Amino acid sequence: MEHYIILARSVTYAQRMQKSLGRAGLRCHIFRPPRDLTDKGCAYAVRVAVSDLPEALAALHKDGLDPVQIFLFQKGFYQEVEA
Repeated sequence: MEHYIILARSVTYAQRMQKSLGRAGLRCHIFRPPRDLTDKGCAYAVRVAVSDLPEALAALHKDGLDPVQIFLFQKGFYQEVEA
């Protein structure tokens, strides 16, 4: 199943992102990203549906929450995308 993951610099930042997305009516899930996606040991990620990414980024921007990186999960692989 295709989805985007938005990397956050900490669990607290990921929780803030989750609240922001929830206020925008978007479903998301917080989890630890695969180790090969980040060199920061304390990074967390927020998973959103492919169709929700534009609205998710707009909601995060509105609340002053900038993602560290964004990846598309497709066909079993992660590919970094521009924000």
